[in-house]
Amino acid sequence: MSSNSLEQLKATGTVVVTDTGEFEYATTNPSLILAAAKKPEYAKLIDVAVEYAKTQGSTTEEKAAAALDRLLVEFGKEILKIVPGRVSTEVDARLSFDKEATIKKALHIIDLYKSVGIDKERILIKIASTWEGIQAARELESKYGIHCNLTLLFSFVQAVACAEAKVTLISPFVGRILDWYKKATGEEYTSETDPGVISVKRIFDYYKKYGYNTIVMGASFRNVGELKALAGCDFLTIAPKLLQELMDSTEEVPKKLDAVAALQSEDEKVSYIDDEATFRFLLNEDAMSTEKLSEGIRKFSADCVTLLKQLEEKLA
Repeated sequence: MSSNSLEQLKATGTVVVTDTGEFEYATTNPSLILAAAKKPEYAKLIDVAVEYAKTQGSTTEEKAAAALDRLLVEFGKEILKIVPGRVSTEVDARLSFDKEATIKKALHIIDLYKSVGIDKERILIKIASTWEGIQAARELESKYGIHCNLTLLFSFVQAVACAEAKVTLISPFVGRILDWYKKATGEEYTSETDPGVISVKRIFDYYKKYGYNTIVMGASFRNVGELKALAGCDFLTIAPKLLQELMDSTEEVPKKLDAVAALQSEDEKVSYIDDEATFRFLLNEDAMSTEKLSEGIRKFSADCVTLLKQLEEKLA
C-alpha cells in the first residue's frame, strides 16, 4: 500500500511543523494563545502567569504585560516537552516599528525561558518583517546568538533582506497572498498559478542559488494543493485540518522545489540590508505586500490587546 500524502511530503525533504498554539505543536503567538486560552485545560498556565505577574511592575498594565510574556513562555515550555525541535515565540506586534524595543523584548523572553530551564537554542523569536524588525533580528542573531523567525513576509525584498541579515528562518504567508490576489482580480487560481506558491518558490530558488542558510518555512495555507506544489521546501507549517487531509490521502506528492534545480533561477543577486530607502520603496511598490503586512500587524496587535485586557481583569 502506498504511503499517505503526508509521508510522501516528508520524503521530499520537507520538515512539517504544525500551526497551532496547542500543546502538541510548535508555534505560539497572542492570536493562537487567545484561542487556546479559552479552553479549560489551559487555565493552569494562565494561573501561573498571573501569579508571576503579581510581583512584577507597579500598575495593573505593567503586571498584565509581564503576565502575557510569561504566558507565552508557559505555552512554549509545555510545547517543548513534546516537540523535539524549536518553538517560535512572538514579540509584541505593537513593537514592529521599533528596533530597540523589539531587541529588548526578545532578550526578556529569552531570559524568561532561561528562568524555567529552557536554553535559547530551542527558541525562535518571531518578529514581523518590517525594516525595523529585520534590523532587530540581524542584531539578535549576530550579537546575541538568538535565533529568529521573520513572519508576515509577503515579498521578495523582505526575503532578500532577511537572508542578508542571516536570520535563522522566514515564514512567507502563502494563503494570505492568494487571498489578496483573488479579491483584487476576481480570478481563481490553480496550484501552479497560485501567487503565494510562486512567491515562495522564487524565494527558495534565490536562497539556494546564492548559498543563503536561512530556512524557508511556507505558512498560512488555504488548501492541500498549495502544500503539494511546495513539496521539497525546507519547512512547511500546516494547520491540523490540512494535516489530516494529507494523512487521509494516498495521492502522489512529487518533489517540486529542488536546491540543484534552483541554480537555474533567473534572479540576479541584489542587496537591501543596508539600503533602507530602496527597501521601503520596493515594499511600497508592492501593494499586496504592503497591505498584508499592515493588516497582519494590526490583527496581531488587536489580539495582543484583547489578551492583555483579559489578564488585567484577572490581576484586578
